[in-house]
Amino acid sequence: HLHAHFATHPAVAALIVHRLTGIPFSFTAHGSDLHVDRTMLDVKVWASRFTVTVSDFNRDVIVHECGDWAREKVRVVHCGVDPDVFQPQEDRNRSGPLQILCVASFEEVKGHRYLIEACRMLKERGVRFACHLVGDGPRRREVEAQIRRSGLRSEVIVHGPLPRREVVGLLARADAATLPSVPTKEGKKEGIPVALMEAMACALPVVSSDLSGIPELVDDGVTGFLVEPRDVEALAGAFQRLASDPGLRARLGRAGREKVLREFDLHHNARTLTELFVRGAPIETPSRDGTAVAT
Repeated sequence: HLHAHFATHPAVAALIVHRLTGIPFSFTAHGSDLHVDRTMLDVKVWASRFTVTVSDFNRDVIVHECGDWAREKVRVVHCGVDPDVFQPQEDRNRSGPLQILCVASFEEVKGHRYLIEACRMLKERGVRFACHLVGDGPRRREVEAQIRRSGLRSEVIVHGPLPRREVVGLLARADAATLPSVPTKEGKKEGIPVALMEAMACALPVVSSDLSGIPELVDDGVTGFLVEPRDVEALAGAFQRLASDPGLRARLGRAGREKVLREFDLHHNARTLTELFVRGAPIETPSRDGTAVAT
């Protein structure tokens, strides 16, 4: 059995191997690989032994694109994180400036420009904070220029790309995590961001966008706050609430850790995917005209 990650070229490669050798295949559709380019998606799904995706939102996208016959082919298996690596910091109910962490590549879909604008609002309102940006990418210089123009060089720190152990260290010192994602004109959207799973595993409250699969991870008002994409006012308001209420941060963080342990544990979800390989389900595949076809 051959499994490919991403619904674009990797799934095409698996399909070709299948046609040449008869070896069954499957693939996982994650995020923009599904939302931007759906070339031959129905062919790939139909020929696959089964198709996996990381969110209910993505499953609905596939069914809408391919037709109701695809519903029986698609399995939702969440990505996950290692809760033994990403653990809560016991002494987090501290005073001082709110420490905000954003781990994301510098791309339009991650919404950095709206985060910087929210930080500008926080400074104008007299909220004490520091915002740490981890990552690299094509828009890094653009974001750094916005930080300078906004007079935020003391409050917003660009760390660049960091190894996992250093990210874990920043998570231990943070009070909240954020990912203000936006859809792009090309159609890029998040799947379910692993960076938010890591933060929640560390019992951090998170602030993110009410977009694509994110609400399947972040329960608004329970594990963090969800705002509409590009709503800078709501983004700043969520940070201000967290800055003023350490008890709220602690409650949201505990609930987030519990959610990750229930639904986004890497070990459990990897076993789920392995079981699909072993079972080779489904035994029958509905054809595109509604009849059953053995696979």
